[in-house]
Amino acid sequence: MSLIPMKTALILTTATILTAGCASKPSEIQTQYVSPIAYSDYSCKQIRSEMRRVQSKVTNLGGQIEDNASGDNMAMGVGMVLFWPALFFLDGDGIESQNYARLKGEYEALEQSAIQKDCD
Repeated sequence: MSLIPMKTALILTTATILTAGCASKPSEIQTQYVSPIAYSDYSCKQIRSEMRRVQSKVTNLGGQIEDNASGDNMAMGVGMVLFWPALFFLDGDGIESQNYARLKGEYEALEQSAIQKDCD
């Protein structure tokens, strides 16, 4: 009788550990705080230009992170069902996720700076 709950606990623990190694989706990545003071000397034109540049990077990096998350989910499915060595190919959250969080923070700081300066 005690063997069944022990097997269940082992399976759940293993699944939890393996799931922690999967890459996060862009929507799950928390924004890193960036102070709007960094943009206090920018004109409205410079702020708009920087917002376009940061938004472009966020979009491109978000697509790459989404691809990584999808690949990890596929590898997890294959690894759990068919071929456990596939689990070694999970990327997890890497430098891209850190950069994405920072860029999201920069964009928010730019928005705050634009509001403070009454930019369009």
